[in-house]
Amino acid sequence: MSRLLEVPAAQVPPAGGRSLFRHEGKSLVLFNLNGELYAIDEGCPHNGASLFGGRLDGRLLHCPAHGLRFDLATGCVAGVKGFGVATYAVELQQGRCFIDLSRPRPQESIVCLQQQ
Repeated sequence: MSRLLEVPAAQVPPAGGRSLFRHEGKSLVLFNLNGELYAIDEGCPHNGASLFGGRLDGRLLHCPAHGLRFDLATGCVAGVKGFGVATYAVELQQGRCFIDLSRPRPQESIVCLQQQ
């Protein structure tokens, strides 16, 4: 069952931007990279640091606390097998933005287990 969460228009980031979005105790960061939207959990799974302020290098987000690099598309940490942050599908429907909370990719996702 789909759990689409509508992102208020004012919180949809412009190209190159990001926004922090909270819903029912969950904190997500929404990124807009050249018109492509990515949603990830805000907290780093290593030590809970906020990923909102992390530096972007293409699709790689650097954790400001310890420098782990998360791929925004997969949530996987570059070079670390089996570890990552949950990501969520983002959908645009009739000019409105939705995050699908029923489609997280957990830290132990198959894609992270396969990458090295």
